[in-house]
Amino acid sequence: MSAVARSRAAEVTNRGSQTAIPCLFMRGGTSRGPFFDARLLPDDPGLRNAVLLAVMGSPDLRQIDGIGGAHPLTSKIGLVRPATDDANDLEWTFAQVQPGGEDVDTSSNCGNMLAAVLPFAVETGMITPTGDRTTARVLTRNTGMVAEITVATPADPAGARYVSYEGRARIDGVPGSAAPIEIAFLDTAGSVAGSLLPTGRVRDTLEVPGVGPVDVTLIDNGQPLAIVAAERLGATGYETPAEIDADDALRARVEALRLVCGAAMGLGDVTTRNYPKMTLVAPPRHGGTLSTRSLIPRLCHQSIGVLAAVTAATACVLDGSVAHDVAATVAGTRPAVSVEHPSGEFTVTLARDPGDPRLITRSALLRTARLLMAGDALVPRSLWDPVPTVQEKEPA
Repeated sequence: MSAVARSRAAEVTNRGSQTAIPCLFMRGGTSRGPFFDARLLPDDPGLRNAVLLAVMGSPDLRQIDGIGGAHPLTSKIGLVRPATDDANDLEWTFAQVQPGGEDVDTSSNCGNMLAAVLPFAVETGMITPTGDRTTARVLTRNTGMVAEITVATPADPAGARYVSYEGRARIDGVPGSAAPIEIAFLDTAGSVAGSLLPTGRVRDTLEVPGVGPVDVTLIDNGQPLAIVAAERLGATGYETPAEIDADDALRARVEALRLVCGAAMGLGDVTTRNYPKMTLVAPPRHGGTLSTRSLIPRLCHQSIGVLAAVTAATACVLDGSVAHDVAATVAGTRPAVSVEHPSGEFTVTLARDPGDPRLITRSALLRTARLLMAGDALVPRSLWDPVPTVQEKEPA
């Protein structure tokens, strides 16, 4: 584990009629958004959420009065703090805001934004690098998921170590190249739905109003997914995101199925939830294992989320699943599964228990991240005018 620093970089201040909150604006994988020291935000969840909505500019669809990007992929927030237990180095809360919504959803995971958590912690002094590579154990407070994350932290000529964002790693959906960030997920099964297969089956046939019986695989290995053959819903599985977003009839069928799947997975009424993610699958076209189109939950992802890719890859290796029906053959106890998506592909390496092939013990992948801007996020003082207090973690 890495050394945990005691100091913090900044404080909340007043700036005229506004409250200024220290913030780093970061890209994590194929998503981006503001990251905050969680200790600097209101303790009351209702006030905290109001502050976050004001930061992003929701519920305005354009988020014109905030820093959101008018799309779910650019309406994400990271809240990071030193760990409050001895087993982990950091803990973070992922917050999803919808451009047109008034909710701040902290009930699910985001593996893309997770890639920026350790860089944020080093940049703000929560973690002190001790070598050319720094590894930290990160707890996701949303779901209890734990990941080990490793970033490059070389030394400058004076010997001070920093996060390097430059490198040769490329991920589809992000232009150019960057330093690789290694993420190993530990025990992700049932992150939200309670078990890998919430119904206990690899395949269910559900009756969907206006659609009829639909075969689905309901699975959660880090992200609750409902996997369905694209052709069953009148699609090919090779549409562009714009084509799917413009097809109101298709999206209505997908949403009707999503509501039924949410209930079947024990998630209750998911009308206002961002899960389960709907994943349309088809045979691969570009040498991968599986072709996917992922909705989050009502707009098509330009690529696919990290944990959605992990969960879809897991479904590929489960004999009898909807994904397995159309996927290319994968074998072995450590298969590399290539998940095709609209922007390219995403390779996930799985570790399977030799005694129980359904048990996935570890999943690993590479992401990249970059610090885009550093400063303060501003909200009206009439909304929040605090006297900040910060409780710091004692050094490990």
